[in-house]
Amino acid sequence: MSSQPPPLPWLAPGQDFPPVSQAWGENSPAPGLLAAGGVLDIDTLRHAYSQGIFPWFSQGQPTLWWSPDPRMVLDVSKFRLHPSFRKTLQKFRKTVGCEIRMDSAFEQVIQACSSSPREGQAGTWIVSDMIAAYVDLHRAGLAHSVETWVNGKLAGGLYCVALGKSVFGESMFSRSTDASKIALAALVGFCRHHHIRQIDCQQNTRHLASLGAGEISRDLFVQQVMSGLSQTAPVWQFDPLYWRELLPSKSTQT
Repeated sequence: MSSQPPPLPWLAPGQDFPPVSQAWGENSPAPGLLAAGGVLDIDTLRHAYSQGIFPWFSQGQPTLWWSPDPRMVLDVSKFRLHPSFRKTLQKFRKTVGCEIRMDSAFEQVIQACSSSPREGQAGTWIVSDMIAAYVDLHRAGLAHSVETWVNGKLAGGLYCVALGKSVFGESMFSRSTDASKIALAALVGFCRHHHIRQIDCQQNTRHLASLGAGEISRDLFVQQVMSGLSQTAPVWQFDPLYWRELLPSKSTQT
């Protein structure tokens, strides 16, 4: 029989988060749930992410804050580039009209993520309050979009939060085959080039695992976040040279 979780702290605006060690455990009704309430503003979100905490809730629920243990992350050195997708990237890289952009259409990306159907989910957690909060975070330079463009049209992409060299993936969408995976691959190349070691994936899914993501302990995750916070943030612009991090020239391949 599962043990009863402790009472869930209710945060007043501006109140500090409880230690992440107080998040509900694996035998609780909601493993990783830490607190409720507070506000979705720039300062609160910055403090949350810097401690390994993120908001996640559905329409009609209060703001819920999470810090799961273990934590799903993508070590960018372990990104799996399957042969068929490697060919897709090589074709994308060489095709006129195919390009990666960063931060040129953040609001379009988050809106598209919000409206994209998810396997096993009846609705979306990217509710209107979340959209407004992350648009503000983007305008503050702390949230970014990676966008796949084909012939001048937005085909897919993702958005993330970035503090220093700590990167936290949020959501992806596709309007054409592999468009979101191409954006993720571009982000991996960008991270490798700028010596960013991991991308937070928050939750364990089969899709993320198939791309090389894996679980680490929350303690280790928080340590790595703190290390990234102390480093200077890169300029969020995509250079096609970053594809070399994933698609080295034949002369450099062994």
